[in-house]
Amino acid sequence: MIDGKRLEAEMDGLAARFPGPGGVAGVVSEGRVIARRAWGFANLDTALAMTAATRLPICSISKQFTCAAMLAACGAPEVLDARLAAHLPNFEGPLPKVRDLCNNQSGLRDYWALTVLHGAKAEQEFTREDAARVFARTRTGHFAPGTRYSYSNGNFRLLSNLVEEASGETLEALYARHIWQPAGMAGAVLTADTRHPEDGVTGYEGNDAAGYLPAENGIYWRGDAGISASLDDMLAYESWIDATRDDPESLYRRIAEPQAFRDGAPAAYGFGLQHSRLGDVAFTAHSGALRGFRAYRAVSTEARLSVVVLFNHHGDAYGAAQRILRAALGLPHPVPQPLRQRWTGQWISAETGLLARLESGYDAATLRFGTSPEALSETAEGSLASTATTIDREGDDIVMRRPSENHAERLTPVPPAPAVADPQIAGRYRSAELAADIVVECRDGGTYLTAEGFLGTGRPEIVQPIGPDLWLVVTRRSMDAPAPGDWTLKAVRDEAGAIAGLTLGCWLARGIDYARCA
Repeated sequence: MIDGKRLEAEMDGLAARFPGPGGVAGVVSEGRVIARRAWGFANLDTALAMTAATRLPICSISKQFTCAAMLAACGAPEVLDARLAAHLPNFEGPLPKVRDLCNNQSGLRDYWALTVLHGAKAEQEFTREDAARVFARTRTGHFAPGTRYSYSNGNFRLLSNLVEEASGETLEALYARHIWQPAGMAGAVLTADTRHPEDGVTGYEGNDAAGYLPAENGIYWRGDAGISASLDDMLAYESWIDATRDDPESLYRRIAEPQAFRDGAPAAYGFGLQHSRLGDVAFTAHSGALRGFRAYRAVSTEARLSVVVLFNHHGDAYGAAQRILRAALGLPHPVPQPLRQRWTGQWISAETGLLARLESGYDAATLRFGTSPEALSETAEGSLASTATTIDREGDDIVMRRPSENHAERLTPVPPAPAVADPQIAGRYRSAELAADIVVECRDGGTYLTAEGFLGTGRPEIVQPIGPDLWLVVTRRSMDAPAPGDWTLKAVRDEAGAIAGLTLGCWLARGIDYARCA
């Protein structure tokens, strides 16, 4: 039973609770639209109002459409396996399966993160041919296919290439015939070129404190993202999912089938959908982001309840959707409880080579390990926990479990470093993996890293000493969003103790080795 009064109050409070230029949100229950809001402006300069008919980028929500189109056109991902090698011509070792691409288990590093190391600036143009060049340079993955989960947009870019090649049709034609038309998504289009959003829409970077500036995007994407749709289009999609929920051959039921890792462990992600629970209710969902835009949609076919939230700014679309769903289901919002222990510290993951940093607050500890900071609350047993991560203390070490990634590991502490980096790190380094360079400069106490590659010369990034022979490289803006975040940079020393190389990695792209140039 939907709590209509509470739901309406929650919807009315969205614009104030998640401030920004504009946004839309809607709820579908039992196949009917029961709440819909559109507020603010699609373009501040022209005072163009945001409406339920305004088409916005749904970004990575497009991934589920690509997987559905693949099933409709090809039947199963295994049909495409033999075609993948041609798109990764220099890959060494066992290739992932196409099912691994669909489940983000390929082990391929995220190609948008790699554009940073290939020298791209956030705003520059990135073409379809540039994507092919990134894949052609790929030699290794950062884990064996099927063993772990790591979000990789390139998985779905490759999938779209394979589907178009095998079917002889364009992706947009497949979307239209198999999904948009049956669902009644009359306005949905593939906007592969992010320089030209639909309907005069502008996305905005910034916030209330700093102000809002138009986001300048230049990437060309398809398969991993690219669909533009209005709130009305997305609510039609949610109604179609409800109408076909009992049909075992419906495309949404097929992409929502639970997936597994090679060892049989259940996977929380598959075919462009994240599987989760809110209270006792199971949901499939996905978020989306581009600089200037945030999106989120979720559905529970068992509760026959869907929510869609789209912003043309960097507001928390996921957080907004969670509040709406809690209101609809009559669930209380979490009540903050003060931490009983101090969790601040930093540890190193031997498997990933990444730093894990915890910062204690009043009622939560912030974990910096993945692409974005993650808030963890303290459990009654004394652990830290979020929907994705559990952390326990074992002496000075911590044990971090991330079941959705099939990853559990004991991390060792990293002592703090002096405020000024070791100047021996300065120099030029070459990655055989990427056929690209990084240049590290140390001057008057400041340390900076600049990436150079086939996409150009990137902007200098700040390098912060974090521990013995360890640094953080801070990337807050990149072609895609969210940006890679913090890279861990580790020195590799020779027998004489000199820095002979570096290993650089972030959660999206780990374990990239660089050798010092003579």
